[in-house]
Amino acid sequence: MKPALAFKDPEVPIKWEDMPNGVLVANAISESMQPWWPRIFGYHLLKLGSLSAQLDTSKAMIKHQVNVCHSHPFGDVLAEIDDLPFQLHSVDACVLAHSLEFALDPHHILREIDRVLIPNGHLLISGFNPNSLAGLNRYIPFRRNAIPWQGRFFTPMRIKDWLNLLGYEILADDRFLHSSLVNPLDQKGWLGKHWQKFASNYLRMFGSVFLIVAKKRVHPLTPIRPKWQLRPNFQPVKVTSMQGHSRQQ
Repeated sequence: MKPALAFKDPEVPIKWEDMPNGVLVANAISESMQPWWPRIFGYHLLKLGSLSAQLDTSKAMIKHQVNVCHSHPFGDVLAEIDDLPFQLHSVDACVLAHSLEFALDPHHILREIDRVLIPNGHLLISGFNPNSLAGLNRYIPFRRNAIPWQGRFFTPMRIKDWLNLLGYEILADDRFLHSSLVNPLDQKGWLGKHWQKFASNYLRMFGSVFLIVAKKRVHPLTPIRPKWQLRPNFQPVKVTSMQGHSRQQ
């Protein structure tokens, strides 16, 4: 298993159009998120990264939504997503779309999100599945240096392991778009409709894009009561007094 820490800075896509079929991927992620928005409540929603800022979250119950990225025009707050300028336990939900693939330290990003997320807050993560048709493009020489394949694709299982270590409960692991995401024509006609239907029923684990929904669980500390030991009853020792002893003599 390759280490998660990167030693070179990959090129980060700014817009979904920077990736092949990027708009198709963004629409599929937004559609996969729709069933979850009526279940997520709170006051503040963070959309981390410029790709997250462009997703459709208009149906979310949380109306105060803040886009956090390092540049305009998508950012409401200009900051790095691994150094969030928010207080501890101040955010109710976070959206992290296709950012771990291009991060130098994805562990640090998740720890920073965990810092600002309230207990029982929700985290929605999307990414590319390396065990898919899209992931196979990373082994083609003339594509491995292009966006997004020059990034590092982490399996959904690995990301769920990281979240489990942070104490998160995995609510969903949805995988979709069973395609190489190279040729836009492979989503149309019989190869699009019938193949997607077949793959969704029988090859679900090999979807090119995944969406993980997790909930932060914080278990309250239960104080351990000390086991009090009863002190033994004080029983004084009877000692013959010197006065009684002298009278007997």
